[in-house]
Amino acid sequence: MKSLLRRYLEAPLILRVSIALVLGVVVGLLGGQQAANWLAPIGELLLRLLKFLIVPIVLFTLMVGINQAPLGRTGRMGGKLLGYYALTSALAIVVGLAVATVFAPGSGMTLDNNAEISVPDNPGIASVLLNIVPDNIVAAFVEGNLLGIIFTAVVFGIALLKLRGSDSHGELGERLYGVIEALNEVTLKVMAGVLHYVPIGVFAIVAKTVGEQGMATLLSLGDMVAVLYIALAAQVIVYALLMKLFGVRLGAFFREARTPMATAFATQSSSGTLPLTLNAARRLGLSRSLYGFSLPLGATINMDGAAIRIAISAVFAANVIGAPLDLASMIEIVLIGTLISIGTAGGPGAGIVMIATVFAQVGLPIETVALLASIDALVGMGCTALNVTGDLVGTSIISRTEGKEAARPETVTAPAA
Repeated sequence: MKSLLRRYLEAPLILRVSIALVLGVVVGLLGGQQAANWLAPIGELLLRLLKFLIVPIVLFTLMVGINQAPLGRTGRMGGKLLGYYALTSALAIVVGLAVATVFAPGSGMTLDNNAEISVPDNPGIASVLLNIVPDNIVAAFVEGNLLGIIFTAVVFGIALLKLRGSDSHGELGERLYGVIEALNEVTLKVMAGVLHYVPIGVFAIVAKTVGEQGMATLLSLGDMVAVLYIALAAQVIVYALLMKLFGVRLGAFFREARTPMATAFATQSSSGTLPLTLNAARRLGLSRSLYGFSLPLGATINMDGAAIRIAISAVFAANVIGAPLDLASMIEIVLIGTLISIGTAGGPGAGIVMIATVFAQVGLPIETVALLASIDALVGMGCTALNVTGDLVGTSIISRTEGKEAARPETVTAPAA
């Protein structure tokens, strides 16, 4: 038993996760709903462990990261990040529209007017922006308001940076920074232990998802699912071209990115995968001053997978009612979809909210959202994996534009991926 446990712990994390994915699919198909019920608590434990780490990782990593570089450089990187998010979101929608136009998902289907779907209210961009500033710091941490936690970490990180640089309180600032840095290292030690449980949790989550959805759901809307995954693959090629253009080594990138990608695929949570995404950035040798800010922010507002889903869903809906989109409608979807994908905070039902909002703006039938909701889990897996990939791609590209200062290797304490 000890020998088996040692072999498990020493095996590369990506190998363990890959085996878990395959076994999860097999068990889910064979065991069905019963397997889903039995394995649900095991998968839920992984999600709880990952969420358990989010607050300390975001808080301490951001505060330490901000104190690694001059304030002006942090602001410059933030501007580049926002530009990257807008550009890749627009590209993702264009890719989605192009692929969907070629394959025409939904053609020949008819709309079930009796279908019903409960669409969560869209809080609107103004509300999302206001929620960045929490009216109660404790509530922001208790409620898991990631934007509020990021805002808190940035404000206090900047204040600490100023304190360390002052003549009267510099020594006090250095002592406080040492405590926060130590807390950050302790958090990383905890994360190293949690990573060993990731393959077990991934197996349970995949088995549960497949057991609940089954093959019937996949086959009934198979063309929609297939077209979406083709578009996701095309967007990965776009990422590769961008990274190649900026001199990012593709082999090294995908070797480290594959574990958070696979975990995001299974868990359908960009924020829940954040501990593993941060670990991948460390292993890529990127600076904490960059990834400590870019990855938590990206997990909240950068959703290229959701943008592709919006585009393909729009073409699908138009084909179902027999009114293919014209060029003007496609341009409108690119503009609205880009704003919606960036301006809508991630969370349960976020994908359905985005689709429903775009449909309402461009005059597509809201009833088709019911059809799309039936495959929410199947498409959400791939979209979330692409969201996480896009965050790491942006961080790697901006690191190259910042030069050597943003690419200092750091000590890695987590298990090999």
